[in-house]
Amino acid sequence: MARLAVRREVAGHLQVDYDVSERRACQATGFGRSSERYRKRSDPQVALRMRLKELAAARLRYGYRRLQILSRREGWEVDHKRTYGLYRDEGLSIRPKLPERRRAWRCCQ
Repeated sequence: MARLAVRREVAGHLQVDYDVSERRACQATGFGRSSERYRKRSDPQVALRMRLKELAAARLRYGYRRLQILSRREGWEVDHKRTYGLYRDEGLSIRPKLPERRRAWRCCQ
């Protein structure tokens, strides 16, 4: 089974070289017309994802709720559900506090 990009190129080649319709080219190759017409959409939230990662890296103890507030202050139109989804997709999490090392005090004798 050929990859989709290759099949799309073959169907386009048939259309141009043999002057056949898209329907006939797709039928000859066994390639669906909806797959032929499909164009990948870019993720419109790439900039927001990058900004959330920057904020999370700068503020290690902030969770998604606080990052949502900060991003809204910067002018992003984002609600808590989208922030949570992006936060989870990027694998971000609150870094736990490290326990303080207690010193053993010795009494002077």
